[in-house]
Amino acid sequence: MDAVAIRNCIAATLDADADTRRRAELQLKQAEGQPGFTDVLLDLVQSEQNANLQLPTVIYLKNRVNRAWERSDYYPNDTLIPDDAKARFRERLLPILAGSQNLVRHQLVPILQRILHFDFPERWPTFMDYAVQLLNTNDPRSVLAGLQCLLAVCRAYRFKASDTDSRSHFDKIIEATFPRLLVICNELVNQESDEAGEMLHIALKCYKHATWLELCEFLRQSAVNLAWCTVFLQTVSKAIPAANPLDRERHHWWKAKKWAYFNLNRLYIRHGSMQSFMDRSAEPPTRFVKEFSAQVAPEILKHYLQEIEKWVAKTVWLSRPCLSYTIVFMDECIRPKDMWAHLKPHLTNLVTHFIFPVLCLTEEDVEKFEDEPEEYLHRKLNFFEEVSAPDVSATNFLITLTKARRKQTFELLGFINEVVNQYEQAPEGSKNHIAKEGALRMIGTLAPVILGKKSPIASQVEYFIVRYVFPDFTSDQGFLRARACDTIEKFDQLDYKDQNNLLTIYRKLIDCMADPKLPVRVTAALALQPLIRHEIICASMRPNIPDIMQQLLKLANEVDIDALATVMEDFVEVFGPELTPFAVALSEQLRDTYLRIVRELLENNERRDDMDEYGDFLDDKAITALGVLQTIGTLILTLEGSPHLILHMEIVLFPVIQVTLENKLYDLYNEVFEMIDSSTFSAKHISPTMWKAFELIHATFKSGAELYLEDMLPSLDNFVQYGAPQLIEKPEYVEALYSMVSDMFTDGKVGGVDRICACKLAEAMMLSLRGHIDNCIPGFINMAMGVLGGQDVKVKSYKVHLMEMVINAIYYNPALSLQILESQGWTNKFFSLWFGSMASFTRVHDKQLCILAIVALLDVKPGDVPASIMVGWPRLLQGIKLLFDTLPDAMANRDAALKDDFQLDSGNYGYGESDEEWDDEEANWNGAENEDAVATDAKDDSTTYLEFLNEEASKLKATDLDDSDDELGEDSVLLESPLDRIDPYLAFRDSFKKLQEEQPQFCTDLLSHLSSTEQAALLDVCRRADNQEMMGLQSPFAMRGRNAANGTS
Repeated sequence: MDAVAIRNCIAATLDADADTRRRAELQLKQAEGQPGFTDVLLDLVQSEQNANLQLPTVIYLKNRVNRAWERSDYYPNDTLIPDDAKARFRERLLPILAGSQNLVRHQLVPILQRILHFDFPERWPTFMDYAVQLLNTNDPRSVLAGLQCLLAVCRAYRFKASDTDSRSHFDKIIEATFPRLLVICNELVNQESDEAGEMLHIALKCYKHATWLELCEFLRQSAVNLAWCTVFLQTVSKAIPAANPLDRERHHWWKAKKWAYFNLNRLYIRHGSMQSFMDRSAEPPTRFVKEFSAQVAPEILKHYLQEIEKWVAKTVWLSRPCLSYTIVFMDECIRPKDMWAHLKPHLTNLVTHFIFPVLCLTEEDVEKFEDEPEEYLHRKLNFFEEVSAPDVSATNFLITLTKARRKQTFELLGFINEVVNQYEQAPEGSKNHIAKEGALRMIGTLAPVILGKKSPIASQVEYFIVRYVFPDFTSDQGFLRARACDTIEKFDQLDYKDQNNLLTIYRKLIDCMADPKLPVRVTAALALQPLIRHEIICASMRPNIPDIMQQLLKLANEVDIDALATVMEDFVEVFGPELTPFAVALSEQLRDTYLRIVRELLENNERRDDMDEYGDFLDDKAITALGVLQTIGTLILTLEGSPHLILHMEIVLFPVIQVTLENKLYDLYNEVFEMIDSSTFSAKHISPTMWKAFELIHATFKSGAELYLEDMLPSLDNFVQYGAPQLIEKPEYVEALYSMVSDMFTDGKVGGVDRICACKLAEAMMLSLRGHIDNCIPGFINMAMGVLGGQDVKVKSYKVHLMEMVINAIYYNPALSLQILESQGWTNKFFSLWFGSMASFTRVHDKQLCILAIVALLDVKPGDVPASIMVGWPRLLQGIKLLFDTLPDAMANRDAALKDDFQLDSGNYGYGESDEEWDDEEANWNGAENEDAVATDAKDDSTTYLEFLNEEASKLKATDLDDSDDELGEDSVLLESPLDRIDPYLAFRDSFKKLQEEQPQFCTDLLSHLSSTEQAALLDVCRRADNQEMMGLQSPFAMRGRNAANGTS
């Protein structure tokens, strides 16, 4: 291996000329397969003096290890690193890591992590010995490398549970290394240098990963635990050296503080809280839990309160994670009675001087509101993504406080009233707008509790809104106007006594939707959405809904907020008739919005780091695009009675289908296929535009989207049912459908559950294209019998669908199907399987299909019946009798399932549930909490949830687990089916009469094998059909609409 040539190639990859770079990259790619390639790269990393070459070399090495240390689905064609090269690599990596500068070391650590994932401990047994040597040196750079080695091991083991061998091995590593790690931490916490901060940061992160799931017995020892908690508390209280305000949060000392807070919180919440332990276990609390709850947790709270005092006095700055973890810990102190006793005396000061200021807008927030409104909106509307956001933690703290310690609600409301009254009374030039905004945010947070069942204060809310919120709709502060809209949304479940107040709110929200500030327009739109539950609001909106939708579309093009798409979807659903005249124009605008978002999404994906081996993630833009597609789908469904409009919309929306499928935007496939389904189903006709969509679906399937057949199936079913005349004329389309079924049975990565979709597609073809796809029947039977005849199919639903594939073929053409079965020697096996499994055909659809297939078999001339099964032919009548006996019960089950499916939610959004309900003592509260009352543990929401899960699990255990995974309920039936138009009673009667008339002797022979009871039952079936026909009764078998057939659209 020519080391100079490799060095020159790496240098050429940095050349300004693109052709030179491409040639160099190609040469390096070719060199990867040559012996000694990774050795040369390691030599360069170790000895290269030019930092501009050393860094790209180590980056190339990192990428090479990521792609080729072990085979990866993301890089299937890369040449793997040989085992001998790997052995040399492992030997050299740690010494090189110990001697490297920062930038290079940061690239070597991911390499180390990758190798440990695959090779430790089996193929790298000496790793920990060398790491411990590094930790025990007096050289800071070597100790740092040792810490990074230990961190890499802790990362590799962090998700290992205590009942695994690997966890046992990890516990031994902890016991061997953590005493030295503790000594290092005690030295570092008293130092001031940046290097010490970095090392402490890494050391505390080691502890974090080592205790992520389990706290091993060694770390549970009293002395060891107290020593570690002392280090964490010292780090929490440490005065940090001054740093640039712009990047101090990223400073190593602040990262060390962050992990100190985190570790203390994790120790208490996961391992040391008495209440958490009692919630999780029926066993008595362990010594560790008792000691931690009684001795350590109060000390943690004491230190946190000291830091809060400094922050309030503005003598220290606290990073966002530190603030957040502080509040999270206090949140966890609310429910347990022992910790509540420590927290409660400080509560008033905490809320007034800490929680409230954290909730209020910062200077940065106000700047974002004015200068970066999109960023402001994403921050405020997607707050659940901000895991380290202090204001989110403060919000959660208030929610826990008011749910667990209900009487504290009154103190909070007293404080809020004080703030809003001060604002109201202050002269115009000296009003504290930030405080008013924070007070409204605080009361909005409490809305579920304030409006809870039996709440003694719910009746006062309307007055509060009129007096304190209405004026802010016209405030000269944009963020206050936005907060006024948000407060209305938070109290959306308030039942207004004065309808004029509702109308005022509607007018003010409409005005705010035209506000010059983007966040105001968006929050106004979001506030309007839940108010459509009020008829007076709906009545006011109806004449203006086209204009409102235009404003929403304009907003959707200004900012990618997925909640706006939800608003549009709801409005389209509620105001469908009013929007019908504007449907095409609306679909054009929705299309343009979608195409813009997708264009930006594709640009983002191109810019994304090509080393992201987890593929494209579902980002804000994708979620927003998803919402737009759902709105389009809802709009189409409102036009079911207007096929001419749907025809126009299909042309308008085809680019949406095209861009999604051609660019393989997998996250959006389901909605696009639903859109095609809605359109073709509503039109009951396949237009030329939709046939182009069919070609795209087929091309998508063939390009690796086989596992999306379940999403494609409803639209494919529509193509078969409503496009049957065109399919008959276009054999290439039939071949395309057949190949999709065939591919599902030949593709090794497709499982049985996915093949059920192929069975359903084959059924749709055989039912809708009767007499026109004879050439497909042998293939369908071979696919099904190839599985049924060669293995014992365990999954009941899969087995039923495979049998129904053959049953459908028999119904399609019994003589042809019998001939195919007989030619393969399958006839006896299949009929034995079918009639032996008759009890498995439980749904109405199954029974109808079996009855009609047997009716078709009864029409076969005796001379055409294979001799191998002729002796069993009388069983046809026994089978059909059994099917008719159980059909009424199946129909009753179907009706019950459909009734359940249409049971609508009460729409109360969770208000009034038990955790918001006020008990009688709380509701009759007289203004001060009884100080002499014994503090008690408050019930945890998570406890209630766990109890619910346990109850459900018990119910599941009591049911027949054999049926739990086969999903053969009535809602698993394929959408609509041509079978729905056939009454099985009439079909049997007609066939039986024909048999009696045309082959009386054969009919008599068949009946002679039946008991008198069985014969009487079949005569009853014929009489029922006669009565039904004579009285002109509608068949009970026709499904009524899409949802009735499938349970879902």
